[in-house]
Amino acid sequence: MVDLRADVNRDGVVDLSPGAADDVDEDTWDATHGAVFLANIDDDQKQCPYSNQLSDVQLAKCNDAADEVINGDDDLLDLAWLKSVPWPQAPDTATATVTVTLGTEQYVRLFRESDGALLDFAPGTTLDAAALRSGLVLAIEARDIVRDTAKWDGYVDVSLTVSTAPGTPSNQILTDTVRLRVSPVMLFHHLEKAETVFVTDAKGDPDSPKFQADIVAAANAAGTANPVYKVYLNRGYPDQWTQDFFENGYMAMPAPDGQQHVIRVAYRSANIYHNSTSNPLRDYGRIVYLLRGKDVAAVQEYDLKSDPSMDTLNSFGNTEIIPPYTLGDESFPLGRLFRGSVPSFHPDKAFSKMLESQKVQPPVYVDTSWLLVGHVDETFTFLKVNSPRGWIVLVNDPALARQMLEAEVAKGNGDVTMFKGQYWYDDNFDPYPAEVSINDVLADADVMNESASAAVEVAAQLDIVRGATGITDAEIVRVPYLHEPFDGYSVAYQPGTANMLVLSDSVVAVPDPHGPEIGNVDIFKKQMEDALAPYGYTIRWVDDWNLYHALSGEVHCGTNAARSIPEQRWWESGR
Repeated sequence: MVDLRADVNRDGVVDLSPGAADDVDEDTWDATHGAVFLANIDDDQKQCPYSNQLSDVQLAKCNDAADEVINGDDDLLDLAWLKSVPWPQAPDTATATVTVTLGTEQYVRLFRESDGALLDFAPGTTLDAAALRSGLVLAIEARDIVRDTAKWDGYVDVSLTVSTAPGTPSNQILTDTVRLRVSPVMLFHHLEKAETVFVTDAKGDPDSPKFQADIVAAANAAGTANPVYKVYLNRGYPDQWTQDFFENGYMAMPAPDGQQHVIRVAYRSANIYHNSTSNPLRDYGRIVYLLRGKDVAAVQEYDLKSDPSMDTLNSFGNTEIIPPYTLGDESFPLGRLFRGSVPSFHPDKAFSKMLESQKVQPPVYVDTSWLLVGHVDETFTFLKVNSPRGWIVLVNDPALARQMLEAEVAKGNGDVTMFKGQYWYDDNFDPYPAEVSINDVLADADVMNESASAAVEVAAQLDIVRGATGITDAEIVRVPYLHEPFDGYSVAYQPGTANMLVLSDSVVAVPDPHGPEIGNVDIFKKQMEDALAPYGYTIRWVDDWNLYHALSGEVHCGTNAARSIPEQRWWESGR
């Protein structure tokens, strides 16, 4: 007579039939069973306003979970259902309450169906016998994602408690409890194809149109599902570092017919750019609120007290995903966060806590404090391949770059130049020629010494990745480019070709290395083409010298991608 159910078997339907799987172990949650719900923080009817006059704080407050109503039919799909089995024989004296775990009231909202409408329902409200006879129909949403498991771990127990008055034959108190878990936010790995590519329209910069055109051509070659999104906000300067100011992810719950119902999530970077409590964040991160809409949510998290000297680590070039793998008894079916962070040089702690609190992509941290920009995408990327593991790692190898140049000297090609037609810029932004011979590069003590130091640092990063993943030498592709010193840090001297945009399992957009040409063949282009050819990749070379390389960035820094939703169900991950 007291039987509350949810989608415990994860088939997208609440089954009220006798003996149904939705009534088995419903008060527990693990990889095999347990109901799921979503943080309903999208904007299905596009009601949230956006303007330059609204502050960062104001923009973040608006979403479908911020009110107490159902925002249209699409909003219904974002809710998870709970139902009680009708009890036609409920005595007139029977009363009931529906409650949630003490302390979770601020994180979840219940709705109850009444007269054909779903209305806000306060936990603890007393219900009468008529409600029990017809059966309760409830829906639940989370008001936010998990941001700190010490405050809320994402689980909620919903309990139906029924009592009858003393003196009646059925005098008793009975409770049935269902446990649910809110979906974490997952970030995308490179095994999933890019569906939408983003690039900043840096209006007024003469190099931006060509870069945009190259990215559009590469995306078209990869067959991306949607047109390239050209980011422009009429606010502040055009921020060309499209990778850095936001990151794409998603939440999911089971839906009928074996599907997933998905809300995409755009994280805003925790870059503190302004001395303001209401508008502290990097301006172009506001793109997440322009993207917010039907089944698209926006999330920002930051600590105003974070150390500004470490702010570069909050850019999303420093947040990548190691693809899925199994090592020993541990499986990571959704991959793992890959970030630069050490105790003395780390990203915003509040944002990091939020990422770690999602649980399903536990982080691997490496030291990037030696790099000028400090991002993991300066030295690593991952590609999908047809192998038992399913992917390879591409890693910067400064020593290989030196060996390649020394080999050309041995062939008598030391006078051949690299960086033809390119320019560096001095402190006054006045250009001077970058073209230099192989001999002169090898004779440059600063470049050679920094490259040797960088090789040691990259090896230390790779050791951590090896230990975490079990990756073998056969699964590592070395990517040659030298480093140079800058203000006590290291930065790519040649265009950093590991810093690429991965579009699909066959197309990548890679910075043009402008290497020495021997017999009209750029030796660094050829090396990478030969290295990736066995895996079926076509390289789309992108000239990013002026727009990115000369400013300490590359193609990946200037692009972003929302990818296809993985088939892997997060709730089966065991995390």
